Amino acid sequence: MMMRIMAVDPGEKHLGIALSDPTGTIANPLVTIGHTSRAIDAATIAQLAIDNEVGCIVVGQALDDNNQPNLQGRRAARLAAAIRQQTQIPVVLWDETGSTSAVRQARIELNTTRRKRRGHLDELAATYILQTYLDTQLDTD
Repeated sequence: MMMRIMAVDPGEKHLGIALSDPTGTIANPLVTIGHTSRAIDAATIAQLAIDNEVGCIVVGQALDDNNQPNLQGRRAARLAAAIRQQTQIPVVLWDETGSTSAVRQARIELNTTRRKRRGHLDELAATYILQTYLDTQLDTD
């Protein structure tokens, strides 16, 4: 099954967007969009998905220690619901716990300067979310 998958890392100020290759195996950063409102963000994400011929949209959802959505996680669920209203493309919530800190740690290990590390982690976090999602999908095929 060949299909592009898009991931969203929903933040309070920015939303990171990542896109898989056509085979759905490798995640790449696509763009960071500024948060406007849930409806506008959802419409923008749906349009990006259509433009990139995406077969599935993965929205990162933060969970607490009991695997329940925390405040950001509930916000992600509302964003996913808004995206579903904008498009027929399936929308999946995916546990994104630790994605930003994992990306930050990876950038430290790559000896990225502190000034460069301060830049938007959003699309890299989206890439991390998408790659973990893709890796589990490969395991089930």
